[in-house]
Amino acid sequence: MTLYGYFRSSTSYRTRIAMNLKGLDYDNVTVNLAQDEQLESEFKALNPQGLVPVLQADDLLLYQSPAILEWLEEVYPESPLLPKDAAGRMQVRALSAMIGCDIHPLNNRRILQYLRNELSVGEEYVMAWCNRWMSEGFAALEKRLAQEENRGKFCYSDRPTFADCYLIPQVSSARRFKVDLTPYPNIVEIDTHCRTLKAFADADPIMQPDAPSA
Repeated sequence: MTLYGYFRSSTSYRTRIAMNLKGLDYDNVTVNLAQDEQLESEFKALNPQGLVPVLQADDLLLYQSPAILEWLEEVYPESPLLPKDAAGRMQVRALSAMIGCDIHPLNNRRILQYLRNELSVGEEYVMAWCNRWMSEGFAALEKRLAQEENRGKFCYSDRPTFADCYLIPQVSSARRFKVDLTPYPNIVEIDTHCRTLKAFADADPIMQPDAPSA
């Protein structure tokens, strides 16, 4: 399998985590978002949206990280990332959607570049935008995690799930945009634990071949 992504892309990051947790081997192909390679015709032939990640598995092209994670779960059921029961699967998908639908889209690169380039918004206001929406999203997520009876060391139970694949990249983004994480002890606790695991550590942006320090 070949994963087309970018080291700092949260959606690429969550996909790397899921693939690592399932013990899958894959090749990385960098699509440099900083140089707008995702908009070039060569990449748009793979994904007309011009978005990463794209996963190529033989002749199959997969796009949109939620769909990729679901495909991985169906095709590689070993080391499951969803609970066995329907209620548990709903909970994990809901936690994932809180991040993937309601937090991440408001601070992804396309939105921030529009603020900077089209609306001529200064960097301090871009940072304020990110802080506003991440903080609001994290506040709701923190309450939900505090109420979760099945919480263990992870977002749900004592095994990593989709929700953790979504959470850790979002926490990385929050730190990059200097969001104060003090009000979210459950989120910080889960993040700290996940980062001790090899699957998460190996997926970290700084460990990727296209990271600036690499």
